[in-house]
Amino acid sequence: MGNRGGRIHDPETQELKRGHLWASRRWISCLLAFKGRHRKVWGAGYTELFFLDEVTALSAGHRPCFECRRADAQDFQNALFDGFRGDAGWTASPGADAMDRCLHTARTGQKPTTWTAEDFPIGTMLECNKSVFAISHHGLLEWTFDGYQEPRSMPKGANWTLLTPKPIVGALRAGYRPAWHESAK
Repeated sequence: MGNRGGRIHDPETQELKRGHLWASRRWISCLLAFKGRHRKVWGAGYTELFFLDEVTALSAGHRPCFECRRADAQDFQNALFDGFRGDAGWTASPGADAMDRCLHTARTGQKPTTWTAEDFPIGTMLECNKSVFAISHHGLLEWTFDGYQEPRSMPKGANWTLLTPKPIVGALRAGYRPAWHESAK
């Protein structure tokens, strides 16, 4: 589960507000259950977003939450620093605000570019011919709302559109290992 920095829906009608894709640059992914808390989905607080898995959340530009996923958030923070510090100009491990600024710039300014899939680390999501794929240990997995499809071998030389923001690709390349949906196994 995640959110995009606050409420982007009308709590009375539960419809997304037109033109509101985010409330702030703090896009995070959280656990579905944490300390027995219960929330009214799409209530007066933030707008809950649900993802198939963390690989999907990362491709949408969300980072792990420092409250409910502290160890994952710290691992991500270290990998983001190791994998993207040169591009970001960081001299020390970034805090949440610095990470959020970097990720927001990548999400809103990243132009679609084509690549070959063998250029990317495990956990990266790409699009080809209107289908979405994730690079996994088992090969290329087609993403669906119900889960991943059977692995395919990676076609050599095919052009792909990168979906995962470049800083997150850097974190994946530097060793961050996201959680996968059970269908990826």
